[in-house]
Amino acid sequence: MKITLSNFSGIPIYEQIKEQIKAQILSGALTEGEKLPSLRELARDLRISVLTTTRAYTDLEQEGYIATIQGKGCYVLGESSELLKEQLLREMEQGLISAIKASRAAGLDISEVHKTLDYFNKEESND
Repeated sequence: MKITLSNFSGIPIYEQIKEQIKAQILSGALTEGEKLPSLRELARDLRISVLTTTRAYTDLEQEGYIATIQGKGCYVLGESSELLKEQLLREMEQGLISAIKASRAAGLDISEVHKTLDYFNKEESND
């Protein structure tokens, strides 16, 4: 697992860790059932506080990306996780709300929004 931190980004360290782990899970770089480094290992490797890694892992667990098994460690949950599906659904809904607001500001009607959505859906399917 590769994590790169920046002290100059303005984004809290725990948030950088969380987002990078989340991205690796969604991209398949981290797979279902894969064990993550322990809180102490990750803190040591990144030269940060264990409290910071704890916050990142806690957030990831609450969002359904990982599970903690007492005495064993933290593991990546699969895409079948209901919590993960719910989180992704919320992210999709927020994106759609933003798209609808932008389309209204541009004076587009819903049929044009549907055509655009269909177009990008086909483009993504071809990648």
